[in-house]
Amino acid sequence: MSTRDRILSRIRRATAGAPDAPPVPRDYLRVHGSRTPAESARLLAAHLTEYRAKVHRTDEDGIARLLAQLLSASRTVLAPPGLPGHWLASTTATRVHDDPAATPYDLDRVDSVVTGCALAIAETGTLVLDGGPDQGRRRITLVPDHHVCVVRVPDQVVDSVPQALERLDPTRPLTWISGPSATSDIELDRVEGVHGPRALDVVLLGAQ
Repeated sequence: MSTRDRILSRIRRATAGAPDAPPVPRDYLRVHGSRTPAESARLLAAHLTEYRAKVHRTDEDGIARLLAQLLSASRTVLAPPGLPGHWLASTTATRVHDDPAATPYDLDRVDSVVTGCALAIAETGTLVLDGGPDQGRRRITLVPDHHVCVVRVPDQVVDSVPQALERLDPTRPLTWISGPSATSDIELDRVEGVHGPRALDVVLLGAQ
């Protein structure tokens, strides 16, 4: 018998005959206050900025030009296969395709990655990726130093975490991003880029 099996066996013996746990109340607030879509987008932008992400606004006519500006210092850019082709039409960076055989060392040599998202949460300033066609595999957004994430406004913006959970599929690989990777573990000094991208640019597409 493995250690895991022994532990679970002890738990079963200790809880045998115990009453069922009471139901968990679900009467908490789903959202704090009422907002228009424009107000939700502004709140999302404000929280992302607090987390030291850089927020940009554009529409479909301007996204190729904006992405070219954001990638002007990048020699290479990785894009998942479902990313709209015209988004990167104006960039001079060499496009790297999402190769499942790529190692972390290969990805570390990529300057930037551009993805879409599943949705964004205004009250927490959080981007959620679920590995969709325009987002790709989780590791392509964790290894390169610069991540550009495009959020369609207002369709992909929700106000709260409960609203987000209602729209997300829990069986998919969910990545929750609130600003660039950062830690203050050592003497409370903030260090960015330890567990993911050092720089995060968020494009609110449709918000002007």
